[in-house]
Amino acid sequence: MTRTPRKAAARGPALMLCALLGACATVDTGIEQVGAAPVLDPAVLQALPDADFATGEFSAKNGVRIPYRWLAPANADDDERYPLVLVLHSSGQIGDDNRSQLNGLARSWAAPELRTRYRAFVLVPQFPARSAEYDDPAKPQLARGTASLSAALEMVDAFVAEHAVDRRRIYVTGFSMGGSATWLAPLLRPDLFAAAMPISGIAPDRESAARLTALPIWALHGDADTENPIDSDRAMVAAIRAAGGENARLREYAGLDHKPAGDVFLGTWWRDWMFEQKRPKAED
Repeated sequence: MTRTPRKAAARGPALMLCALLGACATVDTGIEQVGAAPVLDPAVLQALPDADFATGEFSAKNGVRIPYRWLAPANADDDERYPLVLVLHSSGQIGDDNRSQLNGLARSWAAPELRTRYRAFVLVPQFPARSAEYDDPAKPQLARGTASLSAALEMVDAFVAEHAVDRRRIYVTGFSMGGSATWLAPLLRPDLFAAAMPISGIAPDRESAARLTALPIWALHGDADTENPIDSDRAMVAAIRAAGGENARLREYAGLDHKPAGDVFLGTWWRDWMFEQKRPKAED
């Protein structure tokens, strides 16, 4: 009978412990740290086109009126359905002129090379009042939705009903207050979005994390943001992942204050990710 040497037998538990420790050392927290925020020449943003954005206006059931701009897919085929990107503006663009909300993030979709590569409807509502309120305006940590945000989501339904939108590929993104509203929109309408990318926003109550586990979320935030501190996003991504949501991620930019990083506006990296996401079919 062959006997196992004691030394070899003792090695088994040690190897198992090393394997366990190795697994712990490589746990994916969902946080990606960017060493330095890329810078984009302001002249590039100023040169982005806006002439192709059509105008519209919607009156919601709650009495809120939402003016909006929208961009059609380039070279649209009558037999195809296209993704829709909902772009939500910051508090600085609140109003009713139906123009101020066309910030750099919104107009970037009209850049010729991006419009050709990502054939989609782009919908840009203008809020008459805040779309997200905060628990503490001086140092916010929690965001909650408003009547204006509910009205804008009702507007999305009306728009989708009238245009050739792929209902499985509706996305939402926005900066600052719009980033906060991007966090909140899937909670108000869990049946609507295929992915969300909040930028420099404030996340909702962590108790809602379990309701976001199935949604691909990629939050972007500067770690030097004193207006909307990054702690809120960090806590929410951690809460979602703790609840089983492996598709929640956070991209942190070192030294970046309250503004989008320069690689966002014309970036294809996040657009490629976004356009890969689809809601499951009804039978799934």
